Amino acid sequence: MFFDGYACRDGAGAGVVLISLERLILQLSFVLAKTCSNNGAKYQDLTVGFEMTSHMKIPHLDVYGDSQLIINQLSGSYEVKKEYLFSYHQYATLLLQKFDQVFLNYVPREENRRANTLANLDTTMTLGENETTNVHVCNRTVSPGCIDLQVDESHHTYV
Repeated sequence: MFFDGYACRDGAGAGVVLISLERLILQLSFVLAKTCSNNGAKYQDLTVGFEMTSHMKIPHLDVYGDSQLIINQLSGSYEVKKEYLFSYHQYATLLLQKFDQVFLNYVPREENRRANTLANLDTTMTLGENETTNVHVCNRTVSPGCIDLQVDESHHTYV
């Protein structure tokens, strides 16, 4: 599971990418209802991912995120110093107990591009509070050299 959260003055979003052992990919983007800090958004995103995978009865989970702070706080290497992060950390720790085994891994931002892109979708989509939408991402290439183009010049105006 890859996770990332994003917050700015216009709102906050979260992105989760689940990849199964069979390489099936589920990508999800969430608009967060309340404005928060970047770390708050990342914690919310992580807990959404934990909730989803817990409901899916996934016993073993490899987690990847580009926040050293959150990865190290959950693994116990860092202490939670900011008061506003206590409840996020507490809830994430509670959710961790639902799994048989969880590996928490820090990855550089470049390796977390999918989750980062999904987290930023909310600011570009501007959906209403109770709105949802499906975004289909397709791979497609158009090779003009392989297409027989016929141009109807009767619709063109030349100056």
